[in-house]
Amino acid sequence: MSDYSEDEQEGIPPPTIRNEYADDTVKILLATDNHIGYLERDPVRGQDSINAFKEILQLAVKHDVDFILLAGDLFHENRPSRDCLYQVMALLREYTLGDRPIQVELLSDPDDGKPPGYSFPAINYEDSNLNVAIPVFSIHGNHDDPQGAGPEGALCALDMLSVTGLINYMGKIDLPLNDAEAQNNGIAIRPVLLRKGNTRLGLYGVGNVKDQRMHYELRSNRVRMYMPKDKDDWFNILLLHQNRVAHGPQQFVPEGMFDDSIDLVVWGHEHDCRIVPEPVAGKRYFITQPGSSVATSLADGESLEKHVALLKIQGKEFDLTPIPLRSVRPFVIDDLVLSEAAEEEGFELNDKIEVTKYLKTKVRRPACAHRDPNCMMNRSTSSSRRPTRNGTSATRGPSQRASRSSRGRSRSSGSRWTRRG
Repeated sequence: MSDYSEDEQEGIPPPTIRNEYADDTVKILLATDNHIGYLERDPVRGQDSINAFKEILQLAVKHDVDFILLAGDLFHENRPSRDCLYQVMALLREYTLGDRPIQVELLSDPDDGKPPGYSFPAINYEDSNLNVAIPVFSIHGNHDDPQGAGPEGALCALDMLSVTGLINYMGKIDLPLNDAEAQNNGIAIRPVLLRKGNTRLGLYGVGNVKDQRMHYELRSNRVRMYMPKDKDDWFNILLLHQNRVAHGPQQFVPEGMFDDSIDLVVWGHEHDCRIVPEPVAGKRYFITQPGSSVATSLADGESLEKHVALLKIQGKEFDLTPIPLRSVRPFVIDDLVLSEAAEEEGFELNDKIEVTKYLKTKVRRPACAHRDPNCMMNRSTSSSRRPTRNGTSATRGPSQRASRSSRGRSRSSGSRWTRRG
């Protein structure tokens, strides 16, 4: 790969593997932001996140991947419920344990990152007491980050899964105990080094830290990545879970601030699905953003179709294939001009009962009908936000907004409405 200027980025073809050899090709399933446990008490949507995670594991088995790579926020809560932990552990046991031989050789120290005082290794398939078929590597996100202090340090739900041998937890950073320690210590990232045939792979994970700190550490050149001496002969992946979109001067991580020896950045935290590799101006690496596997907010990015990615790596070449998730509940955001709807349907805008009744009929229509260009609903909506006939735009009058969920709750907030199937 070579460096690209901003003007050259648009014409760059997506990376690919020219001559693929199975014995040298590492196959990885990429996913992030599963948010398991989101709305788990909801009688309708309570199982959405766990159903999507189950489908992800099934896809890993179907595509015969070498391992699964998760880029944070496996859980929606820092302290997931017992039911949530139970279901995740049961699924991991069902789909990732077995007698299928592991074809990726571990080259780094298997004890690097293991809990002190215990003999079992940090990498589960190096443990002779476990039969692992598909290893799972994961960093933590901002929803399931380590909490607490003491001699054992901060712990999170991934620590629990790690000591049970179900997940390989990587990218954990020791939190500074005081301001002086924070000023003196940077961020150290130690890799998991793997090999399959002639392909050597370095996994560099850094779990979520406050964006201000990450921004400062990168700008101060205080992020230390422990790489092999022949690092340019390795395919190096960086996993992180930070804001990619700027929310303030230092409340994001700039895309072009990572080590030049990185080949691919897997970006967690952002829920928009942008799997196709994106080049970075002046850098050699690409960025892929798998996005979330469940919608957790009323945002435009959540309405994009949810995918995971099949990543193939051979030598220094790679290929990314998006795989759509079929179990995800349809989520639609569109614009609706009530003044036009009232004129067509014959109801008064001041009649809240009739407006509510009309909106419910729109929300309850199948999502597939909404995506059909010949659907009647598309004829009564405005995706371009056309002005109303009298030009007013307050919440009273012709351009009132309505927002609806599949459970029938609503609030008046303008001309945008949302619907989950």
